[in-house]
Amino acid sequence: MEKSIWLSYDLGISGDYEGLYAWLDDRAARECGDNVAFFRFAYERVLVEELKEALSAAVTLNNRSRIYAVYRDDEKTRGKFLFGGRRRPPWEGCGAARDQEDDED
Repeated sequence: MEKSIWLSYDLGISGDYEGLYAWLDDRAARECGDNVAFFRFAYERVLVEELKEALSAAVTLNNRSRIYAVYRDDEKTRGKFLFGGRRRPPWEGCGAARDQEDDED
């Protein structure tokens, strides 16, 4: 089987971008903006597990590495961190709608 994947990546300042870029190039990935790539990925059993295995075999990752995959599964769009996790967004608190705290005397 084969699926379309959008991959968002943040390997940090000293991350193995060379390894990731070689892996993406081998899959004829297309650039989709800063740190986002699109490609087709062939798998046999479980997409996310095989994608994670393939990346970890080709790219040296550390505890600061973050890789997020977006894909379609059973007519639903899904996203999952393959490595790392969610952080506080840089836009948090910038919007006009903020929770207001009650003042007490």
